[in-house]
Amino acid sequence: MAATVAAAVLPDIAHLLPVIAWALFDGGSAAEVWRYAFAIPGTEPDLPAWTAAWSHHVHCALHSAPVAGAATLLLWRWRALPGLVLAGWWSHIVIDVFTHSAEYYAVPVLYPLSYQGFDGLAWNTPWFLGLNYLALAICAMVLRRPPAATPPAPSGCKELD
Repeated sequence: MAATVAAAVLPDIAHLLPVIAWALFDGGSAAEVWRYAFAIPGTEPDLPAWTAAWSHHVHCALHSAPVAGAATLLLWRWRALPGLVLAGWWSHIVIDVFTHSAEYYAVPVLYPLSYQGFDGLAWNTPWFLGLNYLALAICAMVLRRPPAATPPAPSGCKELD
């Protein structure tokens, strides 16, 4: 389960690694990493060319169906169907394709074949975000609900007349 969750967040975390490397070794700062991580389009900090390029390509690659498909085929042959772990990554891609708009980091789902992204509904649209949190709260309540009490098993069988 932990590996599935890790695979689900990987696409949005891994592209921060070049930005963190820039902050640690090439004159960036923690504040700029923070600004980058929580930026809305057009408010990203200025990054060195190498940092911007690496971050962009890592982000595109980890949101790409062809890349995820190739990884799935390789891992499938190497290990007996790592389906649940990869389901985290695949679900992230599918959800992001439809919850990012052309104005809000459209997902290039066919990268590196194409940079074209689907113009979906941005996840941070207020009513959609509220609906998303409501759905998460309902799921949490259902998952935390104690199991229904099961009736005791019969202690013996009666003979039929």
